[in-house]
Amino acid sequence: MKIPAIGRPRRVSLRARLTLTYGGLFLAAGLVLLGVTYALFTQQLDRSGTRVLARVTTQQSGAPNGGGRTLVNVDGTSRNLPDANAATADIERMMRKQHDEYQAAATKSLVTEGSIALLIVAGVAAGFGWLIAGRVLTPLHRVTETARRIAAAPAADRVLHERIALHGPHDEVKELADTFDTMVERLDRSFDGQRRFVANASHELRTPLTLGRALVEVAMHRRTASPDVLRLGEDLLQITSRHERLIGGLLLLARSENEITGRAPVDLADVVPHVAARTAPEAEQAGVTVTAAPEEAMTSGDALLLERVVENLVENGIRHNTGKGGGWVSVTSGTRGGRAVLEVANSGPHVPSYEVPGLFEPFRRLDADRVITAKGAGLGLSIVQSIVRAHDGEVTARPRPEGGLTVTVTLPATPP
Repeated sequence: MKIPAIGRPRRVSLRARLTLTYGGLFLAAGLVLLGVTYALFTQQLDRSGTRVLARVTTQQSGAPNGGGRTLVNVDGTSRNLPDANAATADIERMMRKQHDEYQAAATKSLVTEGSIALLIVAGVAAGFGWLIAGRVLTPLHRVTETARRIAAAPAADRVLHERIALHGPHDEVKELADTFDTMVERLDRSFDGQRRFVANASHELRTPLTLGRALVEVAMHRRTASPDVLRLGEDLLQITSRHERLIGGLLLLARSENEITGRAPVDLADVVPHVAARTAPEAEQAGVTVTAAPEEAMTSGDALLLERVVENLVENGIRHNTGKGGGWVSVTSGTRGGRAVLEVANSGPHVPSYEVPGLFEPFRRLDADRVITAKGAGLGLSIVQSIVRAHDGEVTARPRPEGGLTVTVTLPATPP
């Protein structure tokens, strides 16, 4: 389920976080510097003012004024001597008032203009931090863009030849880019080897089986063929058919692992009845009833692969049913919540819920693990999952309380 965009927090880029960090640290350092300057400045003003007042007061008090003299201490206290001049106290008050006004104006100017200058310089520092962070993160953007191009390509294994090839000083960023190039190069070699293997296996594995089938059929159609030869030929043909299904499933599994490049509109409502009619003989032989309820479910992709999805699910429901008559397989299609939905349910033995995830692994079955039987090679659900994923869809399975499975395939819907 996708999270609504309204409740999703807005992502802050790494460049913005680095810029905020640079600007915040510079602003904090500037505030500390301004505070220390303010403390030293006011302390120095207090000392200078006190010394000036003491000097002026002493000079005024020591002047002849008709027999009196006033002594003013450094801390601002004074003592009147006999016949002291009363004007000395007025001079002292005037000097202190002027000193206080000067000190207040100076500290106000320091705080106001210093704060304005600090904000301007902090803004300039944040701008430079934004530019520097952009230059530092440019190689990371190249790594991200290359990885995004590879991931968003219709066939990711076809664009693995791209490299970052970052030039510059040998630092952590260049080491990351070189490591990414090495990883992509190894993946490219691996996918290239897989493509060659699939192409060679398609020829090398099917050719001997085709020749063997032809020889067995020639031997069976001879007039002189005994009943033992006919029975042996039937067994050999059945074994050959199983191996052909196994090889075909492996090749299809390898092909469906890649994303679909050529897409066309496909209506699952057209695929469901066609597959139901084609699997009717096998269902009749197994005593299983197949019912189809197709409704319009438009999607886009490879029609043959999507048909194989429906066919594998129906065959899986037929082959892993009760086998005693009265079994059934239900196939429905439709559109739900803007998605094309295919649902295949079947009766059958009880399936433990913890066994369901393992059913989508290759060569996994409930009754016989990694053994080829008449029910198949254990690749049906693995192929379904690979094809559905290549079509940007999802496949889920849940056990039915009465026995059997319900497999649901959801694919992106397209307008009809």
